Amino acid sequence: MRGEMRQQESMSRHTSWKAGGVARQLYRPADRDDLVDFLRHLPVEEDIAWVGLGSNLLVRDAGFEGTIVHTRGCLSEITDDDEHRFTAEAGVSCAVAARHAARKGLVGLEFFAGIPGTVGGALAMNAGAFGGETWQYVEHVEMLSRNGTVTRRYPDEFGISYREVQLPEQKEWFLSACFRLKKGDIEKAQQKIKALLEKRSDSQPIGQASCGSTFRNPQGDYAARLIESCGLKGKCIGDACVSEKHANFVINRGNATATDIEMLVDDMARIVFEQTGVRLQREFHVIGKAVRELN
Repeated sequence: MRGEMRQQESMSRHTSWKAGGVARQLYRPADRDDLVDFLRHLPVEEDIAWVGLGSNLLVRDAGFEGTIVHTRGCLSEITDDDEHRFTAEAGVSCAVAARHAARKGLVGLEFFAGIPGTVGGALAMNAGAFGGETWQYVEHVEMLSRNGTVTRRYPDEFGISYREVQLPEQKEWFLSACFRLKKGDIEKAQQKIKALLEKRSDSQPIGQASCGSTFRNPQGDYAARLIESCGLKGKCIGDACVSEKHANFVINRGNATATDIEMLVDDMARIVFEQTGVRLQREFHVIGKAVRELN
């Protein structure tokens, strides 16, 4: 192995909520070839979870008894395929991909600047913002299997819907994506990115520990509107609180545990359902063991 291995690593250091338990081991590969070799040598029964910027993830307080593959700072190559296409590895941040497209004079991916995650995470959940969605612009992806095999796959091989992507094979992960975009005005694309970032800063609690949007927007409505209509802004469990700035953000004021966060999220969903009849669905992923059963 040429990468970095850490044992009993606190995942509060690697998630944007800054909360959660420890992973039995965390591996940061040196590059894609190193990652392929690493997966080939892991025991077949080992649980694996991939983490990029950790912006869409809650690791429960009892921790994760498996291996975290950490792509932040690695798998970060972008290559230009031709004047309309470029390929970004899974560890490239969405903001970097958006700026790269704009510098090439390619338009459509500006919304990526407002997504606080990596290309791999955006592919896995069909991340979107400000009217755009990831898979609108994907020509093909590379998938890495549990045994280290790399396969090219195309959008029609996946079940793609709002904030959800069903994989053709359960034990595969996104390694890279080729984006195909239309030519446009470089200055206008850069101005649009600037405007989107300003809008995000004005409407969201940027700079506070959160996972981004907590719930998916239900069809024809907004999760934030429903949560606010139920009087939940400012509700807290421990240091986990519903943001006063944007009701669909749960923030960690400093010392929230993963259990505090999950209990608050469950309370929000329960109260919204009781008062409106709408069942909110989480937009973030949860891994690991709970310290205790939650109702």
